[in-house]
Amino acid sequence: MTLAPETTDLKVQLQLADGWFTVCDLNQLVPGRGVAALLPDGSQVAVFRDRNGALYAIDNRDPFGGAAVLSRGLTGTHQGRPFVASPLLKQRFDLVSGQCLDDESVRVATYEVRTS
Repeated sequence: MTLAPETTDLKVQLQLADGWFTVCDLNQLVPGRGVAALLPDGSQVAVFRDRNGALYAIDNRDPFGGAAVLSRGLTGTHQGRPFVASPLLKQRFDLVSGQCLDDESVRVATYEVRTS
């Protein structure tokens, strides 16, 4: 069975210090998968769309391994909260708060996300 591609003019935007920044078209985000985007300051963000359509954005840099790889991690839920597991050492990061679920002393930055 072939599914028709989603068509929409909606853009995914992140709240940065100086306003809203457009990352990509909403239809470029595959539910359950992440994408990396380059921000104006040269840092990277990992953007996720879950299977219910909710959007999340966190820093793409894995604080344990130092590589920008969180966008390639596996997504899941823990006690009803969405997370991504790093592809390096498998630490899980809450997509809402950025809190590491495996080491409470570690957190990654999160971004407010909207479509417009």
